[in-house]
Amino acid sequence: MKRLSRYRRHKAAGPFLLVVALLAIGTTFNVASATVKSSPTIMARTAAIDEGKQIFLKGCSSCHGLNAEGGAIAPSLLGVGAASVDFQVGTGRMPMADMSTQAMRKKPVYNAEQTAALVAYVSSLAQGPAIPTDAVLNYERDGNTAEGGELFRNNCAMCHNFAGQGGALTQGKYAPTLMGVEPKYIYEALITGPQSMPVFSDKTITPAEKLSLIKWIKSAEAEPNLGGATMGRIGPVTEGLLAWVLGLGLLIGIAVWLTTKAR
Repeated sequence: MKRLSRYRRHKAAGPFLLVVALLAIGTTFNVASATVKSSPTIMARTAAIDEGKQIFLKGCSSCHGLNAEGGAIAPSLLGVGAASVDFQVGTGRMPMADMSTQAMRKKPVYNAEQTAALVAYVSSLAQGPAIPTDAVLNYERDGNTAEGGELFRNNCAMCHNFAGQGGALTQGKYAPTLMGVEPKYIYEALITGPQSMPVFSDKTITPAEKLSLIKWIKSAEAEPNLGGATMGRIGPVTEGLLAWVLGLGLLIGIAVWLTTKAR
């Protein structure tokens, strides 16, 4: 006690205690501020999860199970991640009435807020690929069109057509056109592999290469049709065959008409 009393009378005791007090007040204020700021965020996420669960129970559980465990006609959603739900619901592919057919892109059933709630609920059940942010999707700055074209021809053209117009697959399935698709959904399709499409992980196609792919697709989408009617850009062989058949058929029709008139 005598030693403490001696230090208390020291000239530096007052400033030292003031610094300690200020540090304690500052630390307490930061902790309190962080708690106040994080509470609304946590509450908002909890509310979104609750809303998403109600939407899921009404519109999805009949196929995917009450706990998203899957069923006889629909797969489990555990671990599919936010990106998969955002892609399927945001493009209108889900929910669908007939699970035996291929899901088509159509007008979404749920609006943006409802989709976000469904995403929050399903992603809360198990971890999975996240939705790419706007910072990640800056393909105009980070993408390379030439590299994207090469990647597309090597990995995508055999299904989606060399111009991204889509094409037929086996057993009545098809690869949809990539024209008019939002960059976010292209990225999500690459990392989740919907339906017949394989998953292109970051080890197979890096995030930078994915941006190059998107940049090439967008450049192909904006490319003008300098040769007249493109007929869906389905390829020179098919287009040539169509022109040949139509041209030859027209010539045969004219010959038959002239022969009939000559009689």
